[in-house]
Amino acid sequence: MSKDFVAPQANRPKAPPLPQGRMNMNPADISFWTLIAEDFRTHDKDIFAQGFWCLFWHRFGNWRMSVRIKPLRMILTAIYRTMFRLGQWTGGMKLPYTVQVGRRVKLEHFGGMVLVPRAIGNDVTVRQNTTMGIASERDLNARPILEDFVDVGAGAVLLGDIVIGRGSIIGANAVVTKSVAPYSVMVGVPAICIRKRDPSEVETSGTAEGQ
Repeated sequence: MSKDFVAPQANRPKAPPLPQGRMNMNPADISFWTLIAEDFRTHDKDIFAQGFWCLFWHRFGNWRMSVRIKPLRMILTAIYRTMFRLGQWTGGMKLPYTVQVGRRVKLEHFGGMVLVPRAIGNDVTVRQNTTMGIASERDLNARPILEDFVDVGAGAVLLGDIVIGRGSIIGANAVVTKSVAPYSVMVGVPAICIRKRDPSEVETSGTAEGQ
């Protein structure tokens, strides 16, 4: 994740306010088009990959907030909103630009993705039919954080003010409502940790294990 990103305390009584979308939250250490090229490579250089296009419009939605000429930004906003909706209709993927997303994120096997966490780190893989968001309408700010190298299996549900620790695997159809320690393998409803991963395994092999 970005150097200025700090994960909140998992047990705090109330989550801080969500970003209001008034600034460009794309990774600061890379230019827009270089970031898009990296996303393209991450999605196996498949120009038709729905995950790539979902991320493209997410990045575009953030980039437009750096445009200071208001009339031009209004035009870009209209384009973003249209393509955001089109992406939902055609790809079944919802990823608002107000979600902080790191680098080399792969949205694999499109369809049924409702991705409204607080933040997604670097080198994260997310698969189809996943839901990330609030656990209760009583606290709309309480959303998950996924740290670097997290792998999310198909059908997983991550809800509430929780942190999914670095290098963790969330198994298919697991339901997670509590914070997860780094390098945990979580399965079941509710999800429990069945083992710990070797950190060196995560750094060398990425997130392939969760497929």
